[in-house]
Parts: sequence; C-alpha cells; structure tokens
Amino acid sequence: MSTKTVLRWNLRQLMAEAGMFSTTDLVEPLHERGVEISRQMVHRIATKPPQRINLELLAALCDILNCTPNDLLELVYVRTGDAPAVNDDGGPGIGDLRPIRTTIRRPDDAKE
Repeated sequence: MSTKTVLRWNLRQLMAEAGMFSTTDLVEPLHERGVEISRQMVHRIATKPPQRINLELLAALCDILNCTPNDLLELVYVRTGDAPAVNDDGGPGIGDLRPIRTTIRRPDDAKE
C-alpha cells in the first residue's frame, strides 16, 4: 500500500465560515484589492480546485477570508493500493444462481 500527496482546496468552507454563501460574494472584494477576474472564473475557483493559482489572487483570498495559504491549501496524504478483484472480497455474489433455460414457441406451435 502506498500514499499519495494531495492538496485539498478549502475555499468553500472558508467562505461559509465568513458568511459568504454565493460565489459572487467574492467578486467585489477581489475587485477592491485590484484582482480583476470574471464572475465565471470566481465560480470556477470556488467550486473546483484550481490547477494553478496566481499569487495575487491567493493573497487577496487570504486577505478577504482572514486566513493563511495553509488554511486554503491543505496537504493531505491519501492511502492508495491495488483494487480488489471482483467478487474477491467474500461479499455477495451470484452464488448458486444460474440462468433458467427457456423454450421459445411460436403462436402456431402452441397447439402441441
């Protein structure tokens, strides 16, 4: 079993703690700090972890939310391993169940 290092993006949680429940609540505070990004981009960074982030935006978010970069970006270690084979875990399988053979009859064969 190995571990994988992942950065968790906690912007939505910090926004909620600050009483901001809409992504548009960040647009004006960012504008006041000289960070000009569209409403769509604000929505994108609030709802999904960004692949990369501008340091000016990171500093502005920390200032607005009264937090540190460590609060926004949390380092998490996730344990990874090989996926178990199907039905190899001793869980419920089909057991003794088998398909039932059927006979297909045509309407004119029904008299037999």
